Amino acid sequence: MRDHQIITLKNGIRVLLKPVKSQIAHCCLIINAGSRDEEVGEPGLAHFIEHLLFKETEKRNTNQILNRLEIVGGDLNAYTTKEYTCLQASFLKPHLERAMELLQDIAFFSTFPAVEMEKEKEVILDEISSYEDQPEEAINDDFESMIFSGHTLGENILGTPASVKSFQKKHLVNFIAKNYNTHEIIFAVSGSYTLAKVEKLVDKYFGIIPENKSVKIRTAPKPILTQTKRVIKPINQAHCMLGAKAYSIHEKQKPSLLLLNNLLGGTGMSSRLNLEIREKHGIAYTIESSYTPLTDTGLFSIYFGTDTEKVNKALSLIYKELKKVRENKLGKIQLSQAKKRFIGQIALGEENRMGVLISMAKSLLDYGKIDSLKEIYTKINGVSDEDLISVANEVLDKDNLSLLLYSPEESN
Repeated sequence: MRDHQIITLKNGIRVLLKPVKSQIAHCCLIINAGSRDEEVGEPGLAHFIEHLLFKETEKRNTNQILNRLEIVGGDLNAYTTKEYTCLQASFLKPHLERAMELLQDIAFFSTFPAVEMEKEKEVILDEISSYEDQPEEAINDDFESMIFSGHTLGENILGTPASVKSFQKKHLVNFIAKNYNTHEIIFAVSGSYTLAKVEKLVDKYFGIIPENKSVKIRTAPKPILTQTKRVIKPINQAHCMLGAKAYSIHEKQKPSLLLLNNLLGGTGMSSRLNLEIREKHGIAYTIESSYTPLTDTGLFSIYFGTDTEKVNKALSLIYKELKKVRENKLGKIQLSQAKKRFIGQIALGEENRMGVLISMAKSLLDYGKIDSLKEIYTKINGVSDEDLISVANEVLDKDNLSLLLYSPEESN
């Protein structure tokens, strides 16, 4: 039995319902348009639009938008990624129509007034400055710029001060017209509702949206040479990232790399890198790895922060661990434990109902279907020790890894 239902409106917008017995409900609108879809010279535009959606619509001002759900105890939020724009709301069960109508209003009837645009530019400029003051965050963007050099995937989602200042209403309108394809939009609901009730409301609010069949052409980033880069910054601790391009969401090796990433430096304190670098040698407070699969490429990376004099030691230990996973197969018990831990973490993640709903909506957008937990577990359990060795040698070869280091300024 499937735990969800899907309907498609005449304009192409798909609707996902995940029935859950609760007085708390969630909904989200996922639009297949992100920062990678910006034109050259327009970094930050998708994120800027996300901000402006909350400012004014044809029938609401900013205060009316912000108070519409908060007045009944609900919450409204949004975020932008490289490939998606997500609007989300959480609320009590009786307020589904209120939330649905609000998301429809801001997503499709925003007016982008000049006064609000200028105010929001200042907000985002402050956001950029704040972000640059957090090296553990900024290094992620700079590392992606290295790996995806010359491609829009390498641009900062927030944009640059120059690009943000340059935005005019025509840029926003053109981006939406080119990228808000109704056949690539998912509206998802999680709550104690029948399909009939949801269908009636989505017909009323989203069924009236004109069909947009704009064709988006995404080009994969080209291969680049491995790089090593050191940047001097006014910081107290060194920050480092190393990694390489990895598998896209559609490649068969994806489950293997997800499992390998979790084993190396994923969630929890018992990852190999954490045990070796932090617990055994006490070199770094934070060390973690991540794997981000995208529609036509991916990124694997390892991050740590430490004192400058300990960087080389930390890197040596990391390369040693990567060499182990490239050369030594996991024993039967080790492999079983790695799978159980990863599956357990996925199961615990089901408690985050909004996160699960967004994940399901993205899956429907990317694959045209949603795997059950059983199907997900089957894929993980299907990973062999040979698969891990193969993936490790393809992605984690030291010669293929780029490195970015933030170093503190030398004291006089």
